[in-house]
Amino acid sequence: QVQLVESGGGLVQAGHSLRLSCVASGRTVGHYIMSWFRQAPGNEREFVAATSRNGFITAYADSVKGRFAISRDNTNNTVWLQMNSLKPEDTAVYFCAADANSFTILRSPSAYDYWGQGTQVTVSS
Repeated sequence: QVQLVESGGGLVQAGHSLRLSCVASGRTVGHYIMSWFRQAPGNEREFVAATSRNGFITAYADSVKGRFAISRDNTNNTVWLQMNSLKPEDTAVYFCAADANSFTILRSPSAYDYWGQGTQVTVSS
């Protein structure tokens, strides 16, 4: 098992940047495909970005492509989400998630086995 703790959220103005961190404890994150999801009030949880177990492959939602970057350090059990050029529509609770069983990056929340508690990101216009 792995426990995930997100941090780095906050209130920022549109156009600014934030960097979210996800620190894992328990089993090393190298065993998992790691992803970020987000959920705004009244909306379903949606895929944001993912990285393969070795970090060589990444995937992004079209809405964040070119603005967000996911990275990982398996030695230090940490995954990051660098968010640039933030927009008000990026406002949501952001969750870190780990997929233990898949061989390819999946975008459905149901594929993920472990979740953090989330961190709030609010972007003002």
